[in-house]
Amino acid sequence: MLNFNKNICYAVFGNPINHSKSPKIHNFFFKKYNFNEKYIRICASKQFFLKEILNFFENGGKGANITLPFKEKVFSICTVLTKRAQISGSINTLKKNNIGIIGDNTDGIGLLTDLKYKNLISKNDNILILGAGGAARGIIYPLLKFGCNIYITNRTIQKAKILSKEFLKFGYIKYLKLNQLHKNKFQIIINATSAGISDHSSLVIPSNIFNQKTICYDMFYGNTDTNFMKLCKNLGSKKVYNGIGMLVNQAAHSFFLWTDIFPKINDVFNFLKK
Repeated sequence: MLNFNKNICYAVFGNPINHSKSPKIHNFFFKKYNFNEKYIRICASKQFFLKEILNFFENGGKGANITLPFKEKVFSICTVLTKRAQISGSINTLKKNNIGIIGDNTDGIGLLTDLKYKNLISKNDNILILGAGGAARGIIYPLLKFGCNIYITNRTIQKAKILSKEFLKFGYIKYLKLNQLHKNKFQIIINATSAGISDHSSLVIPSNIFNQKTICYDMFYGNTDTNFMKLCKNLGSKKVYNGIGMLVNQAAHSFFLWTDIFPKINDVFNFLKK
């Protein structure tokens, strides 16, 4: 089991995790708001993940973020779930309190906050989500609540079908097979598959759904353009974004859950640029 210093009270758990910028963001927040605490990355064991999370909280951990591939696997250790976590079926934020462990999901509200901040989203927009896993689950409800129409496609279409059925009561949502995509017009295309960080895409996307006005948003990020971003640019899209804005905004909502302080995100954007 891992051992922790007493001032390491926050961490992000994932596998892989070396690419994560969450420590830079949260340590910036902690320093700015005068908390003498640290936030680290933890590459969790896929076999003993839940034991490692519980060990973290038993040794002074106060809060944690959860990323791939664990977002749908932490429900069993939560005492309380927020409405966002319950609806999404996915957890990216944990908080320890005197009752137990609170499970929340700040991914969707983080994405929506970033899309609004960048003036990229309007009510009634048609949004295509690529992927039907935990990353997709976390963002659907806020987008439906905002008033957008959601379309989901996935290499295994049955997963997209199940997901669309789960969220149908919250707004307009439909699953599409890959060979049906060209019949529709999308204002925003969001990559919620790990193709954003892997060497190849598991989806073959029709090129004719892209044009210069298509907004392409990869939930993942790297130091250079992701494979999805390169594809979108090659197919003519002029508005192509990675997930840094989403990461910063979901981090701000996580920080608020932990500390009751909502940080100024412009400050951290400027910090990351430097």
